[in-house]
Amino acid sequence: MVDETIQVGEQFYILATSSLAHEPTRVVKHGETFAIFDRYGDFHPMRMGGAAGLYHEGTRFLSRFELLLGSRRLLLLSSAVKQDNLLVGVDLTNPDLLEHGEVAVPRGTLHAFRSMFLWDAACYTRLRLANFALNDIDYALTLRYDADFVDIFEVRGTQRPRRGTLRAPQVDSGEVRLSYDGLDGLVRATRLIFAPAPQQVTATQAEFSGRLRPGEPITLDLTIACEMAPARLKLRRRVRERIAAHAEGQEHPLPRVLGVGSGESTGRVSDNGPLSAGSDGQPVRAARPVVLHDYEPMLEIAVSELQSSKDEYGDIYTSNEQFNDWVNRSLVDLRVMVTQTSEGPYPYAGIPWFNAVFGRDGIITAMQLLWVNPAIAKGVLKYLAASQAERTDPQHDAEPGKIIHEVRWGEMANLGEVPFGRYYGTVDATPLFIMLAGMYFERTGDRALIEQLWPNIERALRWIDRYGDLDGDGFVEYLGHSPQGLNNQGWKDSRDAVFHRDGTLAEPPIALCEVQGYVYTAKRRAAGLADMLGNATRARKLQREAEELRTRFEQAFWSEELGLYALALDGAKRPCLVRSSNAGQCLFTGIASRERGQRVARALMAPDFYSEWGIRTLAAGEPRYNPMSYHNGSIWPHDNSLIAWGMVDCGFRTEVGRLMGGLLDASIFVELNRMPELFCGFHRRPGEGPTLYPVACAPQAWAAGAVFLLLQACLGLSICAAAREVRFCQPLLPEFLEEVRIRNLRVDTSSVDLTLKRYGPGVSINIDRREGSVRVVSIK
Repeated sequence: MVDETIQVGEQFYILATSSLAHEPTRVVKHGETFAIFDRYGDFHPMRMGGAAGLYHEGTRFLSRFELLLGSRRLLLLSSAVKQDNLLVGVDLTNPDLLEHGEVAVPRGTLHAFRSMFLWDAACYTRLRLANFALNDIDYALTLRYDADFVDIFEVRGTQRPRRGTLRAPQVDSGEVRLSYDGLDGLVRATRLIFAPAPQQVTATQAEFSGRLRPGEPITLDLTIACEMAPARLKLRRRVRERIAAHAEGQEHPLPRVLGVGSGESTGRVSDNGPLSAGSDGQPVRAARPVVLHDYEPMLEIAVSELQSSKDEYGDIYTSNEQFNDWVNRSLVDLRVMVTQTSEGPYPYAGIPWFNAVFGRDGIITAMQLLWVNPAIAKGVLKYLAASQAERTDPQHDAEPGKIIHEVRWGEMANLGEVPFGRYYGTVDATPLFIMLAGMYFERTGDRALIEQLWPNIERALRWIDRYGDLDGDGFVEYLGHSPQGLNNQGWKDSRDAVFHRDGTLAEPPIALCEVQGYVYTAKRRAAGLADMLGNATRARKLQREAEELRTRFEQAFWSEELGLYALALDGAKRPCLVRSSNAGQCLFTGIASRERGQRVARALMAPDFYSEWGIRTLAAGEPRYNPMSYHNGSIWPHDNSLIAWGMVDCGFRTEVGRLMGGLLDASIFVELNRMPELFCGFHRRPGEGPTLYPVACAPQAWAAGAVFLLLQACLGLSICAAAREVRFCQPLLPEFLEEVRIRNLRVDTSSVDLTLKRYGPGVSINIDRREGSVRVVSIK
């Protein structure tokens, strides 16, 4: 994920002048579009960490949106995002309204209900105003709005030397168009369409007034459409070159041209439709006609799509309602974050900073959800295979066979002001891609997809051996080449995340301990796939390479002094003798010996690591430990879920229950039971919730996915499609879970409903329904 802890003044630092955690937010998303409202249904660029607004494809299309009664803000009654994350609903009422020093309209006389949802690059809003007095009341409503068209990296704090130009607003009786000529040759426009038309409208506000009778509410609808089109037939030189590069199959990001109603999604160049020739002979994309619909028909379409997406997941219900709230919130957050691309569903990383494809995040989220919904893994694998690097491009840290780190479509990415338009600066996504392919096949038996992906898997393996191992020592390390790219390229990618015991930063090339585990498992998984495809010779070679790596790893990374695996080896092959959670991620890959794995698990549950909320990324007492940092002492739910997954194989099942219990308690304290990207690593204090991190993403895909992997670890659950078996290996239900019911757990064309109940130290497994030939197996 993009580096967040670079020093102030350097590129890509997320500037925190105020906290996202300070004021509760209401977040909705559809495809490439998301919006962050406050509890009133408003937003303003000076609130909520400066991140509030309506965004589309990495640009803020509306930066201000405020409803006033006269010149005053209404009083908040209640506010919520519906359980399905589809719609924001806000109940408001009038404050006491004075005339000549006396109360003319008492508070609580008028009721206003606001609702907002997103669909296909547009925000649909409705206001219903009702009068509960016995007499008519004159009202005057004002809606204020503005559009700054800033790039998401500008919102994060990046300073640009120059920007494009705001066009003169276009104002009609029922419509306002605000637009911006980007330096990338695209016009970005925000259209506000009012129904009915306001009494007065300007470029910055609309006014509605009239007389409101008792029992006769009025309804005001507003559609806010995000539109993009070429500024002119002859595009700017840089954009023209990049379109031509894509037409030749080169690895560069391409500015996309969309109209509302196009229904297109991020992916390869083919997402944008056919190219046509411009007046200068260069390929140009014509804007699609804009088609807008009314509020109610569009809401019906959105609800219908939501219902169909619900059917793709199994149903989980437990005896603990608080746990159910956590599971349900995580499910709806994941359904929001999963975006349909040209290759299938892909979980975007997080809102607001990372609403985009991230290779590592997508893979890990797919792993977390694999037992619940393997279709996510299929979409991730296909997308990453389609975007796999084909050539060396130091500017974007790309090398043949490497799996992408992230894809961006904003103005700054289009212009190359940030390298992240199509950026490959990650050391771990490539072995993780191979791991996921092997896990997906075990879960589904989908041989056809593996046959399709096998050339990509082979290219990824060649990248590991040729480009990943920079010095030929048998370990995969990273050394960034892009002057604008990330210095650290593991999951802890902040500037100060990899260091020695005296606090000095490690010099590259850097070999992270957990990455060697990923490579070990990737080669073992690839060996299994090669054997399945009939290539026994290749399978034996890969298996041998994996075992040789495991031997070298134990010799080079284990520190008897720490009682843990070293965080990393630096460019001089000196171990970074730092107690970090990275060692815990070695457990689920199987590269750690059982005896040393148990020592790691035991150390991670000690008070210097375990805060009673979760395992810190760095042990208290280490030289760079800071519980308020991004990676050096904070708690990441996804990290904890991966560690718990590995603890099962070490026999630490009770500890897995403790980890799940700590995060369950955290979910009770955070708003909407929404697990954030991370929270601070302070030790748990009685009667208080976890300390929130000021600019954490929420929702965040792999944070939402954590509960499913934690539950899988507790249950010892695995699915083998070849044997058509659902397997439970020594399942454990912690004390806060008496019963777990799983409905519609699918294995190929079969499905099963199960109930697991705790009795004493054991767990009973009951089959409530079975369709097809799937078997349920309990392994002692």
